[in-house]
Amino acid sequence: MLVRPRRLQPGDRIAAVTSSWGGPGTFPHRYEAGKRQLEAAFGVEVVEMPHTLAEPAAVAADPAARADDLHRAFADPGIAGVVSTIGGDDSIRMLRHLDVGVLAANPKPYLGYSDSTITHMALRRAGITSFYGPSIMAGFAENGGLHDYLVEGVRRALFEVDAPYDWPENRDGWTVEHLDWADPANQQRRRALRPSTGWRWHGGEQREGETVVGCLEVLDFLRGTAWWPSLEGVVLVLETSEDQPPPVTVTYLLRSLAATGELQRLAGLVFGRPGGADLPVEQHAAYDEAILRVVREEEGLDTLPVVTGVDLGHTDPIWTVPQGVRMRVDPASSAITLLASGVAAESGSRTV
Repeated sequence: MLVRPRRLQPGDRIAAVTSSWGGPGTFPHRYEAGKRQLEAAFGVEVVEMPHTLAEPAAVAADPAARADDLHRAFADPGIAGVVSTIGGDDSIRMLRHLDVGVLAANPKPYLGYSDSTITHMALRRAGITSFYGPSIMAGFAENGGLHDYLVEGVRRALFEVDAPYDWPENRDGWTVEHLDWADPANQQRRRALRPSTGWRWHGGEQREGETVVGCLEVLDFLRGTAWWPSLEGVVLVLETSEDQPPPVTVTYLLRSLAATGELQRLAGLVFGRPGGADLPVEQHAAYDEAILRVVREEEGLDTLPVVTGVDLGHTDPIWTVPQGVRMRVDPASSAITLLASGVAAESGSRTV
């Protein structure tokens, strides 16, 4: 069982860490917009670590400094939580410099997605729940203001301890429209929303298990390493990045998990809406087909509950999903339920 950190509260100081791409140094106005909107929505104070705003070249060249920022954020008793500034593609270079003991000794909520999957798995190894949700520049910096769905998801996961609670579908529309961050004027331009079409349920039986949540491509970086999580009895919650990996990429990963026996031991499989601004909506079904080909046709896992197209990852707005908390997936009632909170009234409680 994982340790649940203390819930966040208005007035808390939250550390912003740049663990991959130096986005804040590239587009400082975008970072500042996200910082302002995060602070205004939740009444917290966002503070920077020594390398949060560093030039992108300096961030890329020094993964040890990125790890040190994470150590500082967790070890500082005046900081209540940590949020990723943005993703990227090389958080994995930080792992050899991480002291898991520092993280384990100072449990606190960590929030981020995409390449932050690496940090989530490090925290899992440290025995701490974490939260797969928005980053400062992608999520909290939403053009023209935050979506209610995102705000409610963050509040429910990091600021409240009541459970169980359902992960609701977003009924207000979604977007992957790309507005160039290099143009500050775009920050005030709302992105166009597509109509919500609902999640897609693909049968199976009601099951529950502890969550493992991540970006498919990034999680795959960790296969064969000590940082790869145990998938025994878990609900595996995955999403694909804005790189728009083709459906066959999903096929290959699931076949690999089948070859190791891990796919057969899952309690559930949940997939986010495919990422990528250039991916036509009519091609989303091809990802479902890739999943079902392996799960149902090749492996005959007819009782494994499968749901796709959920509001997670490289689509907006997204829900925040606790890492390492028991989740129930119920196809009969089309409901996904978090059976426990990922945070506690006081630090040190364990998940159930």
